Amino acid sequence: MFDRYLQNIIGYIVNPIIYLLASLAVVYFLWGVAVFVRNADNPEERTKGFDHMKWGIVGIFIMVSAKAIINIILATMGL
Repeated sequence: MFDRYLQNIIGYIVNPIIYLLASLAVVYFLWGVAVFVRNADNPEERTKGFDHMKWGIVGIFIMVSAKAIINIILATMGL
């Protein structure tokens, strides 16, 4: 019973949240690319774009890692 309950929570709540946050991180990264390219002549704005790209990559990495950790836990539990 517990394994079915856990699968439902992960399948219907956790996974959609991870996918949403990962897609937001991709959008944030792409926004940083746009700011970086649009303001190629302004060092201050280029730095802002680079920071957006950097934090977007960090967000993507965190979401992929969270998904991997969940899959490892589920595989270890045999679910």
